[in-house]
Amino acid sequence: MKTCLITGGAGFIGSNFVHYMLDKHPDYVLINYDKLTYAGNVDNIKDIGKNSQHLFIRGDICDKKLLSKTVEKKDVDMIVHFAAESHVDNSIKEPGQFVITNVLGTQALLDVAKEFDLRFHHISTDEVFGSLGKTGKFNEETRYEPRSPYSASKAASDHLVRAYHETYKLRATISNCTNNYGPYQHPEKVIPLFIINLIEGEKVPLYGKGENIRDWLHVNDHCRAIDMILHNGKIGETYCVGGDCELTNLELTKKILNAFGKGDDFINYVADRPGHDLRYAIDSSKIKNELGWKPEYSFEKGLKETIEWYKNNKSWWGKLKK
Repeated sequence: MKTCLITGGAGFIGSNFVHYMLDKHPDYVLINYDKLTYAGNVDNIKDIGKNSQHLFIRGDICDKKLLSKTVEKKDVDMIVHFAAESHVDNSIKEPGQFVITNVLGTQALLDVAKEFDLRFHHISTDEVFGSLGKTGKFNEETRYEPRSPYSASKAASDHLVRAYHETYKLRATISNCTNNYGPYQHPEKVIPLFIINLIEGEKVPLYGKGENIRDWLHVNDHCRAIDMILHNGKIGETYCVGGDCELTNLELTKKILNAFGKGDDFINYVADRPGHDLRYAIDSSKIKNELGWKPEYSFEKGLKETIEWYKNNKSWWGKLKK
C-alpha cells in the first residue's frame, strides 16, 4: 500500500484526480491537502464521504512545518502537486499572490520532498510557453516565454522542480497540459461560465472577436496521463499533454450555444484581456509514444457530459456564483 499526498485536491483538476485514484488504485491512501481558497471546495469531494482511503487536511503549501509533519506522520511516498493560483485575470490584478503560492509554495513542497526522499510530480500548463502563431505546436523542447503573471509564476515553479532534480537528484517529473474542462470546474472559467449563463438565460461574454485558439482536454483524460507519468514516466522528464482539439473561442462559444439551441444573439462581445495569448496547442507525441497514452474523450462527448453535469448540479455552482 502506498500513500500519495495530493496538493490542491479540493480544486477542479485535483478533486477529479482524487476521484480517479480512489477508483483506479483502491489500495492507495490519499492525503488530500488543500488550503480551501475560493477555488478549493469541500463539495468537490463530498461524495467520497468517510472513505478510509481518503484523508482531508486543510493546509497551506507554504506551511513547511505542517507539510513535514503530515508527510512524516502519514508515511507519505509521493506528492502530486496541483495546488496553484490559476486564473489569468486575477494574476493581472494581483500578481503577488501568484508568486507566493505558485513559486514559494512549490519551493516549500520541494524542500519537504527532498527531506523525505519522495517521488514528486508537478502539474503545469502550456501557458508557460507563451503564444503560438497560426502554425506549430508546443512540445517538451519549446522555449519558455510566459506572458502573464500567472504563466510566469508557473514557469518559475517548473524551473524549481527541474533544479531540485538536477541539484538534489529529487525523483521528479513535470507535465504541461492544455486547457482542461469537465465537472467541478469553477464558474470563473470559460466553459462552466458560458454553460451556467445559458442555463440562467443570460448571454455569454466573449473576449475580443473570439479569435484566440485553445486546445481542449477533458479532465479525465488528463488524470489518466498523470497516473501514467507518476508510475511509468522517466524521472527528470517533462511530458506535454494535449487534447488534440483546437478551437477558436468563437467556435467553442458556438458549440456551447448550439447545445442549448441558442444563436449568435446570445454572444456579448467584451473588451479583450491584456496580453491575451493568440493560440495554444500541444504536441503529445512523447507521452503517446513512450507511455501509450492518448485522449479518449471526443470534445462532443465531453461537452455533452459537462453540460449535463452543470444542469444536474445547480446546488454546487449556485453557492460559488453567489
